Amino acid sequence: MSRLARPKPASTREPTIALINVVFLMLIFFMIAGTLAAPMDGDLTLVQTETLEGGAPPDTLVVHADGRLSWRGDPVESATAFMAGQPEGGQDQTLRIVPDRALPAELLVRLSSELRAGGAARVMVVTERALP
Repeated sequence: MSRLARPKPASTREPTIALINVVFLMLIFFMIAGTLAAPMDGDLTLVQTETLEGGAPPDTLVVHADGRLSWRGDPVESATAFMAGQPEGGQDQTLRIVPDRALPAELLVRLSSELRAGGAARVMVVTERALP
């Protein structure tokens, strides 16, 4: 019997190692070539605010951690009473709320709904923005 030379079957493996190498090289290239944000000037000194006393803007409805409301330093009974005390033209404007950090989200959502139902056109929540 003679042996016939059979060709070896071709490998069906995909070249994943080569693909990983290309992606890795592209990652390194873009990390070196680009930046996400422009760097700040080296001689820039940021403002120190540790002695600055934060406070709510004067025309905002302040919501304390326990759910109490105040407007310009005066206590307010409820959102409904607050909206009833607003002039007719003031009810169609944007109302700003400054909530305490410890205020539960459910109370904030309920208060916003009550203010909208009372006639506020828009309710905006004023928050603190941290420096990235």
